[in-house]
Amino acid sequence: IEWIVASDLTIEDDGRKGKEARKDAWDRLRRCDGIVVPGGFGTRGFDGKMAAITYARESKTPFLGICLGMQAAVIEYARNVLGRPSAHSSEFAEGLAKDYDDAVIFMPEGDRQRMGGTMRLGARETILKDDSIARRAYGKERIMERHRHRYEVNPALVPPLEAAGMHFVGRNTDGSGERMEVCELDPTAHPFFCAA
Repeated sequence: IEWIVASDLTIEDDGRKGKEARKDAWDRLRRCDGIVVPGGFGTRGFDGKMAAITYARESKTPFLGICLGMQAAVIEYARNVLGRPSAHSSEFAEGLAKDYDDAVIFMPEGDRQRMGGTMRLGARETILKDDSIARRAYGKERIMERHRHRYEVNPALVPPLEAAGMHFVGRNTDGSGERMEVCELDPTAHPFFCAA
């Protein structure tokens, strides 16, 4: 297991220390048999997480994204596969083109004014599609998993993302069916690319 500081993958420092840290981070990442991009809060290291996801996708290195790691995977795919270089999360960027560049949006039922106690918390049911990595891993169609977030994949971007090969194989059961819980790339395009 290699613990890599995500921000080291994108150090812009022209000094020797910065160059060495960046080279070391990339050397260590390239030696890994799989990459996990975990959750987190804020923008620190976000560009490095995106760089690691691009590397995993392009090199076909097994990838698992968790929480913010899933959101970063969606943004990376929107930027580099859909060709939307300004795609981002409304958590980190303002003025995004609505339903085009805002790949990740604030959950409609959330409260931006009151930060305490406004997250979507607790176990939530998700329906997994047949023949998905997640379905094979769980061995059943319906699962209950814990949630702790305020942002979600923009439902307006799901059709173009799916048309480009990112499949949303886990969806909520809250009645709308619009909350994306698990995404994967087709196994013919990547041997293991899954994020939840």
